[in-house]
Amino acid sequence: MLSLYLIAGIVGVMLFFSVAVAPAIFKVLPQDWASVYVRSFFPKYYLVLGISSLLAGIFSNEIKIQIIALTSAGLFAISLWVLTPKVNAAKDENNTKRFNILHGVSVATNMIILIILIYCFWD
Repeated sequence: MLSLYLIAGIVGVMLFFSVAVAPAIFKVLPQDWASVYVRSFFPKYYLVLGISSLLAGIFSNEIKIQIIALTSAGLFAISLWVLTPKVNAAKDENNTKRFNILHGVSVATNMIILIILIYCFWD
């Protein structure tokens, strides 16, 4: 049961960020501030949600939830330690094409995680 509460919390955070926070960041903050904020936010986002997914996988007694939660934890880890540094490097190098591709992969990864976590609630 604890694992489903953790997953529900993760899904809530992901939906809130996608619907409320992300669209407002670059509308409300100046470009320089928005970039600094995003670079500070995402490592924490991936770390906290990745650890929460890992704990959900560890505490679950259901194989489906274990697989999904641990897969999500792995994808959060890839986002944190592989994608984020590459996205930041592309931005720093003003490599717009590479940045757009990597950012798209990052967004797609986030959406895949969200979808598979929501699937935990279907039998």
